Amino acid sequence: MNNLHFLLIDDDEIFQFIMKNTIAEVSPNITIKFFSDGEKGIDFLRQNLGEANDLPDIILLDVNMPFMDGWEFLNEYKSLQSQIKKEMDIYLLTSSNNPSDIAKAKEISALSGYLVKPISKQGIKNLISHFPTNQWYHNEF
Repeated sequence: MNNLHFLLIDDDEIFQFIMKNTIAEVSPNITIKFFSDGEKGIDFLRQNLGEANDLPDIILLDVNMPFMDGWEFLNEYKSLQSQIKKEMDIYLLTSSNNPSDIAKAKEISALSGYLVKPISKQGIKNLISHFPTNQWYHNEF
């Protein structure tokens, strides 16, 4: 499972840098692409629908971003989901551990889980060990 492809969609460049280093510490064989808003992330998925090898295995999706936030990304993703020929786990990524946000996320069938920032090295290892996710995953760090 060390040859996984991650897609991190988050507008915080410092968090992107931290995640790049954290994931590299877990495994240098994991590749990661970064986008600063949901619109760029959904455009990437659209452009690579026919190329399963270019699509991510795991998407880490921030909730609050400019242009297209995580909720809007998920709405757009639903329209693409039937065209994607690869199993992907999508985790909502947020600093909120609000029970109402978690309940809202659980209603979205495309989501594999809900992650509360920050995500540790062990947290990344847990994601990898759960891939592909067969049940809802919520970190509690």
